[in-house]
Amino acid sequence: MKTALVVGASGLIGKHLTHKLLASQYYNKVTIIVRKKLAIEHQKLEQLVMDFDNLDASKIVADDIFCCLGTTMKQAGSKDAFYKVDFTYPLNFAKAGLANGTKQFLVITAMGADEKSWIYYNRVKGEIEKALSDLHFPTLIILRPSMLAGERENPRMGEKIGQVVMDFFAPLIPDNYKVIAGEKVAQAMLELAQKGIKNKAIFESGSLQKF
Repeated sequence: MKTALVVGASGLIGKHLTHKLLASQYYNKVTIIVRKKLAIEHQKLEQLVMDFDNLDASKIVADDIFCCLGTTMKQAGSKDAFYKVDFTYPLNFAKAGLANGTKQFLVITAMGADEKSWIYYNRVKGEIEKALSDLHFPTLIILRPSMLAGERENPRMGEKIGQVVMDFFAPLIPDNYKVIAGEKVAQAMLELAQKGIKNKAIFESGSLQKF
């Protein structure tokens, strides 16, 4: 029995993951770090309301940390705001967890993550992968899903249109580029955390489809 901590529990993947962790036999405590309390109650659940810009590092304590943070340029409103959500926050949580004894850090980045990419979104995703790798967690698991399907609190029109198009051409699209359900990614996170993986492992979207 282990303890889990979820960052980004209000998002598409984070919501599914939180419920799966609470139902899992592998964890006896699940902590979620939120800006405002969520409408979830469970005997194993602890909700910590926290200012992400003034992190209380002493409370970032768990065997496994699952980072599901992520936004879009449109939602963030600027490159600086996007960078804060997709790079600064995940790195700060990782550093705090590692200092407090976290053994596994699992993070959602994106298909095409590359620190040398000319596309800003992909470059930031690649930069956070590199920064997390440099921390040398006992286990770092990186998941790179393609376009996500599922109900979001703030629907993304581009994703809806893209999903319709990609569903139509699905038979012709390689597995790594096919639309993947947020719940599928959450299930992959849960199962990968139990596999005893050591050092760093990266899972592309096609492999996540199998969970």
